[in-house]
Order: sequence, then structure tokens, then C-alpha cells
Amino acid sequence: MTTPSDRPSAAAELTVRPLTEADTPAVLELLTASLAGGPTGTRSADFFAWKHRRNPFGASPGLLAETADGRLAGVRLFLRWQWQAGGRAVRAVRPVDTATHPDFQGRGIFRRLTTGLLEQVAGDTELVFNTPNGNSLPGYLKMGWRVVGRVPIALRIARPAAFALGARAALTRRPAAAPRPLRCRLPTAAEWFAEPPAGLPELLAERAQSDAADRRQAVLRTESFLRWRYGDAPGLDYRVLTCERGGELAGIAFGRPRRRGPLTEFTLADVIVRPGDRGTAARLLRAAAAAGCDHAATHLAPGTEAAAAALRGGYLTAPRTGMTLAARGPLAPLPAERTLADWRFSLGDLEVF
Repeated sequence: MTTPSDRPSAAAELTVRPLTEADTPAVLELLTASLAGGPTGTRSADFFAWKHRRNPFGASPGLLAETADGRLAGVRLFLRWQWQAGGRAVRAVRPVDTATHPDFQGRGIFRRLTTGLLEQVAGDTELVFNTPNGNSLPGYLKMGWRVVGRVPIALRIARPAAFALGARAALTRRPAAAPRPLRCRLPTAAEWFAEPPAGLPELLAERAQSDAADRRQAVLRTESFLRWRYGDAPGLDYRVLTCERGGELAGIAFGRPRRRGPLTEFTLADVIVRPGDRGTAARLLRAAAAAGCDHAATHLAPGTEAAAAALRGGYLTAPRTGMTLAARGPLAPLPAERTLADWRFSLGDLEVF
């Protein structure tokens, strides 16, 4: 155990340098100690490489702070992302995987690494965005982030009795019955991408052509992006839902079963249908609710086919849920006129992974 006398003095020198592949074991150890096992329960080198090195938008820039004897004091990474707005690419980064060793907290490492990375990406990045929680949001606001708005989450309750008991237990902070085992009969995205249907390129091309006229920022859904995001993600257990019409692929959706405290949730990350096809969107939404969990959760961007089909499918915006979107430019605050109306999100764009 580290005692107060063992801790570095305030005058101890720290060096800030770029993160390298050789630093991965030490970084994973620090992230685990500070943030536990992450979304998969275990922080593996394979997951880290998938997320930060195999990302189709580019490798994640990262900085770390270390002592003269090589002891890791803090780490900070930005996940690269790319939006499309009216056919124009908008290069962005998302702050992720940040940790400061307990022995070095309170020494400004978080701010120092963040400002260093903002300067590093300024030459090729237009936007910095993330969804900080209530504890971290004040720190971001002090560093120039601005709250853009609250991204709502829609729920479809599949098992009313189990959902009511679990929600009551969560609200009262009382122990609930052990959650049911996670069972999902849907094929995994990894299995599906091993031999995707022949109609996938046509579906994505038709969707992209329609979306190019939308001035809102959205991710261009290419097969390579979807394969990386959902098919190749180690340990996240993404599943795929498909809908055919007349023997032709009409729509696909991706999501994953997960635990939410005493409840089981099917997190519906992406819904992709042909332009104007609300019927297929409704079928995919119903299938997500029937995936075997207590409820399904998703974000339904206004103006999309899924949003239009949501009420008929039983999806309702849940009170006191959602994510706070905060953003800035790499070297300047976000313009005041930028609002949530400038984005067309899927939940997969904002899901923490």
C-alpha cells in the first residue's frame, strides 16, 4: 500500500510524451485500476487495438504523463470520428479512456494532457465532442466545452412486470432479484459479416445517396465502417437484425444485449433502411423489442424512418434518461448557433465503448 510519505512531491517532474504501442500494457493496467473493466468487463490488448488502431477513421492520438523513472502518472486518448454533412466530411475526435493514477491526482494532469491533445489535432480536426457524465462535465466546461443539448433515449418495454420490479429497485436502491441470464437468439454481427447478403452494397448506397441531401451531421454507413464498429468489436456481442422484402435486403439493424443494473437491455445502436421505408423500420424496431431482454433502448433521430415508426412500435422517450452532448472546436469554443438540430445521431454514434 502506498503511504503519504511514498507519494511523489508536488515538485516531482513529469514528462508528457506521445503514446506508443509499447505503452499498451501499462495503459491498460492504469485504465483498469481507475475505470474498472470497461464495457466488456476486461480491458484486453485486442480490444484496445481494435478501438484505437484499427479504427477506419484513423489511429487515436494519445498522450501520457510519466515520471523520470518511467512510472505512468496519467493517460489521455482521443478517438477519431468522421461525420458527413451535406456530402462534406467533418473530421472529429472524441475524448475517451482517460485516467490519472491516484498518487498523482490534483496536479493538473487531466488538463495538461487534454490541452496538449487539442493542440496536436488542431491541424486536421474540426470538432471535438463527447458525452460527459455529471461528475466530469464541470471540468470540461472549464476547458471550453459547451453543452449542446440532451440526446433523448426511447424505450420499448418488453417484459412489463420484470421491468417494473427492476426499475423500482433501481430508484429505491434496494436489492433486486438476480437478473435473468442474458439470452439472445439473434445472430452475432461477426457471424453475419462473415458472409453478408449480396444486397448490402445496394442498400447502403441508396441510403447514402438520400442522406447526402441532409445538412445534418451523420456518420456515412459504409460496409467497412459497420464491419469494424459492430462485426469486429471484441467482446461487445453485437447482434444483427435483418428484414427482406421480395427476396431483397430491405433493412438491417445492430444492437447488443447488456445488463442495466437489475434489468436486461437490448441496446439498439443502428437502424438502416431504404429511404422512406417506415414499414421496414417498424419491423426492425419490433424485432429489437422481442430480442429476449426486459426492454429495448435506442435514440430515434427526428426525421428518420425509425422515428416515424417509433410510436406505432411502442417506443417512448423515457424521462430522466439520455446523454449530455458537449462539444468545442480544437482551438476555440463551439459557435453559439450550433445545436442538436445540426446532428442526426444513431445511438451507436454516442454509445460509450
